[in-house]
Amino acid sequence: MGILSRTSYIIKSKVNSILNRAEDPTDTLDYSYEQMRDQLQQVKRGIADLTTQKKRLEMQKRRLEENVDKHNQQARTAVEQDREDLARKALEKKKAKMNQIEELERQISNLQNQQDQLVEQKDTLQTRIEEFRTKKETMKARYSAAEASTTVNEAMTATGEEFEDVGRAIERAEEQTQDMEARSAAMDELRETGAFDEVLTDKDQIDRELDQLSTDSGVEAELETLKSEVGDESAADESTSESDATTEEVDADVEAELSEIQEEEG
Repeated sequence: MGILSRTSYIIKSKVNSILNRAEDPTDTLDYSYEQMRDQLQQVKRGIADLTTQKKRLEMQKRRLEENVDKHNQQARTAVEQDREDLARKALEKKKAKMNQIEELERQISNLQNQQDQLVEQKDTLQTRIEEFRTKKETMKARYSAAEASTTVNEAMTATGEEFEDVGRAIERAEEQTQDMEARSAAMDELRETGAFDEVLTDKDQIDRELDQLSTDSGVEAELETLKSEVGDESAADESTSESDATTEEVDADVEAELSEIQEEEG
């Protein structure tokens, strides 16, 4: 299984696990994106490790090449000094080192191929991650917009229901107010008609009528008394007036007689 396949499998497993927990889809997208980035970092570390191994083999190859040159020079020097035995040994070492170099070259070539493949996969994965990031942000924006719209719609629905409740409350308040006003008006009417007095006393209708008759009789009697007193006062005034008139007449006669006597004496 390749790096991308393993990465895709792991990401799908993580995504499915998160979805099964019914988490926020935006969290799922962010988590998936972070997982892909982690996988990308792992691929980069893998490339770095592979490159390090390749560099080590290349360094080892250069040392072997230096030994080959050294053994080649040794063989030449030995031949110049007629030491074929030493020249043969030097050439044998040279041959062994060259075989090692060939093996290292194959390993380096394989590592290079793997490195090239990993770099290509890394670039592909990075491109997919960027595409996923764009889709993720777009999806998150859409989800946020849908969530906001849903929230607004739910709020409007709730508000509509609340308005209905308020309307019903207002109707009930209006009915209660009208009942209270009617009750107050009825109380005023009962108070004006004396109904409250009837409630506050133990007298029945007959008692109240008898009391009224007694009150009327008392008023009439008092009225007659006042009329009699006023009549007596008027009669007394007339008698006094007549007495005063008689006295004046007597006085006038006396004055007249006095006048006559005075004339006779004079």
